Amino acid sequence: MATEIRWLGHNAWAIMAGKHRLLLDPFLNDNPLSPKKADQVEADFILVSHGHGDHIGDTVEIAARTGATVIGIFEVCQWLSAHGVKNVHAMNLGGSYPFPFGRLTMTLALHSSSMPDGSYAGNPCGFLLAREEGTVYFACDTALFSDMKLIGAVGLDLAAVPIGDNYTMGPADALEAVRLLKPRRVVPIHNGTWPIIAQDADRWARQVLEETGVEALVLQPGGMIVL
Repeated sequence: MATEIRWLGHNAWAIMAGKHRLLLDPFLNDNPLSPKKADQVEADFILVSHGHGDHIGDTVEIAARTGATVIGIFEVCQWLSAHGVKNVHAMNLGGSYPFPFGRLTMTLALHSSSMPDGSYAGNPCGFLLAREEGTVYFACDTALFSDMKLIGAVGLDLAAVPIGDNYTMGPADALEAVRLLKPRRVVPIHNGTWPIIAQDADRWARQVLEETGVEALVLQPGGMIVL
């Protein structure tokens, strides 16, 4: 079955993995780029990369309405459970689990993490999703780190990397990330949501192709990639 991956702006994603509906970092209601609001999406699973408000977003509201299982770092899941989320699956860095939608691995991310109320949120993470159609790496919020070479060694059909700078790696470091990851295709994210992280994604995509040979796809909010 095809895997459809739709960008909802910032680091928010809607993923159709066979018959399973996934959301990643569903920051929708306050996301100026998102074409969808929290009451317009469905989910069987919600993946949360860390506790910052622009990533945990509308998770509690969506999980309450849909009954989705939320997957996140242990401390994030504890916080969500205390805030009324009934179904959680806690993981930690380096761990993998065979979910019905594919094998999910929680990867390292170099960033900070706290919950919207300031409480401890454990470590931030990225996600590696392996399906029959291919393997996708969502770097989420991170700085450049050399172990991206190890992540890429599994063979990536698609990587989503932040280019916004200031809060995450910027265009130059994201280009180095592509060199380490060696994906077949790459998508720039965490860019343009606010002026402080505005970048020329098209220019970056051209540079990636010229310097690495990797196809860089610049999505507009609502745009989709099919594996």
